Amino acid sequence: MIMSIPEAVGRTRYPGRGIIVAKSGRKLFMAYFIMGRSENSRNRVFEFTDDGIRTKAFVAKLMEDPSLVIYNPVRETNQSIIITNGDQTDTIYEFLKNGKSFYEALEKRSFEPDEPNFTPRISALIDGEKITLSVIRSIDNAGERSLRSFYNYDNLVDGEGYFIHTYSDCSPMLTPFEGEPERLYFKGDFFDFYSRIWDNLDFNNRISLWVREIDTLTGKSREAIANVNTGEFTMRNKEDE
Repeated sequence: MIMSIPEAVGRTRYPGRGIIVAKSGRKLFMAYFIMGRSENSRNRVFEFTDDGIRTKAFVAKLMEDPSLVIYNPVRETNQSIIITNGDQTDTIYEFLKNGKSFYEALEKRSFEPDEPNFTPRISALIDGEKITLSVIRSIDNAGERSLRSFYNYDNLVDGEGYFIHTYSDCSPMLTPFEGEPERLYFKGDFFDFYSRIWDNLDFNNRISLWVREIDTLTGKSREAIANVNTGEFTMRNKEDE
């Protein structure tokens, strides 16, 4: 089944955190979003760093437990872009810097220790036009064993995309994402990509979104952050730095 981005993003009220990678023409697009239901989860913004983005408390004194909500969702090293929903970003970063692999890094990690949800860890590595996605899930109700799944995509074709996220449903309780990455169809530009994600995330639960566009011919790129808490949309042209 192939879906448009609005269909995929909007099909459930609470996909949680999500990673999207797609190609339109010669442009490669990628995105990461977070949603929140608790005050602790909602109390966040994205901000740019030298090598990616990080989550940050919007009001520092209201942050109760930073362990699973404050991290670097995006980092770059060795010409590769790492995108994840947790501090496994830093694990992958250190492994790649030391000549090891994405797979070796995630062998050291498990799903999140947030019983009873056992939220999956979702990760992506973009190396040129080679895309690797990973989902680490609990394989039992006790949260004692991990199932690590990897999906490799070489040279996405025009209009092709993939989507992984943490939850499939939230009624009456959170249901972890299952199955393979969802196949997407996307044709459009940078602002189409941004709006088709942001406008279709549940208005009451969306928190922040990061998107990037890379021209696969020239290598030039631009990226943007949207934050509900600040009401800001901030762009950065990477080639200008």
